[in-house]
Amino acid sequence: MATLVLSEPDLVRRRGLRQMRMVALSLLVFAAVVFLLTVHRDGGWGYVNAAAEAAMVGALADWFAVTALFRHPLGLPIPHTAIVPTRKDSLAESLEQFVTENFLSEQVVGEKMRTAEVSRRAGEWLAGGNHAERIVAEGARTIGAALPKLGDDDVTAFVQGSLLPRFAEEPLSPIAGHFLQSVVDDGAHHALFDLLMVEAYDWLSENRETLGEVVGPRAPRWSPRWVDTLVIDRIHKEALTWLAGVRDDPAHPARKAIDRLLNQLAEDLQNDPEMMERFETFKRRMLSHPDMGNSLTAVWDAVRTALIGAISDPEGPLRARATQAIKDLGNRLQTDEDLRTKVDTRAAEAVGYVVRTYGNEIVSIISDTIERWDGREASARIELHVGRDLQFIRINGTVVGALVGLIIHTISQFI
Repeated sequence: MATLVLSEPDLVRRRGLRQMRMVALSLLVFAAVVFLLTVHRDGGWGYVNAAAEAAMVGALADWFAVTALFRHPLGLPIPHTAIVPTRKDSLAESLEQFVTENFLSEQVVGEKMRTAEVSRRAGEWLAGGNHAERIVAEGARTIGAALPKLGDDDVTAFVQGSLLPRFAEEPLSPIAGHFLQSVVDDGAHHALFDLLMVEAYDWLSENRETLGEVVGPRAPRWSPRWVDTLVIDRIHKEALTWLAGVRDDPAHPARKAIDRLLNQLAEDLQNDPEMMERFETFKRRMLSHPDMGNSLTAVWDAVRTALIGAISDPEGPLRARATQAIKDLGNRLQTDEDLRTKVDTRAAEAVGYVVRTYGNEIVSIISDTIERWDGREASARIELHVGRDLQFIRINGTVVGALVGLIIHTISQFI
């Protein structure tokens, strides 16, 4: 058998076990000495002798019971002794079943998760101290080490072998239509439209000559040049007036027309077979282009380079914003009851799923570990943890035995 390696806590437990053994043994020796000194003596000493005799019986009986759990008493192979070494596997299975039924059940764990206020405690931890900075720093270190190892060849193979074929097979028209409908309903496109109107107005204001180059060649040949100039100026002025009106008036008919157009497009992308097929055809044509994979790889390479540079700067805006976002989340978890309820519910569901799916595998660590132990090793490890408390059985047996012996002797004297 391999030598049992003890940790520092195990050494402390062993010292405590030896001390309690010594206390229990000392009481037995004391009872034996008292018995020998009072044997065959009359009077009050008879009561002392009876108590000492019963104390020895109780001490020896409980010593036998406690010792029989872990080894054969006096090395004698008495039946039903050395229970732990000889039946460790069945005891491990029973312990595993007990833990599964009473501790690692979905109901018990879920209830504990719901009452533990995990989200609130997590919020306090995230918002307090420098925990957010540590999370961002560790995340940046991990990402910074992982990104350079992801080569362009790996990204290209993933894009061309998995990503693009998947997108080509998956119908994206309903998804695009639903997304566009959400954008229009929320009015999120208005900011982009405002930007386009501002840029269009500024560009046209500064490029009157370009407008003349486009419109001028379309004038009749017999038209005088000064007439063409007047017409171009008028077109330029009216176009600027119209763009300014669309830019400055939130209720302009052109804006409403754009909204109706986008609404109809979103509806068609989700329900019109012809439009859906046209969108899918365009999608497949774009995804099958020879340069699509290389283009996406180039985009990824640019994003990766920018990201590595951003996260490598401890004082950079990206890490500062990430830190602030984590702190804001921590504050919300402390103040937003609805968010806490959602987080706690999802956490309970996640833990419940893990327990339901992998609970047996988790608890099997108990039986697997104990089965690998040698019988004597298992007995020694278990005794280190519970043996000190079991010595109180011996102590109590000595004391209770003495009291019972005294009572019996007293009754016999009255009888």
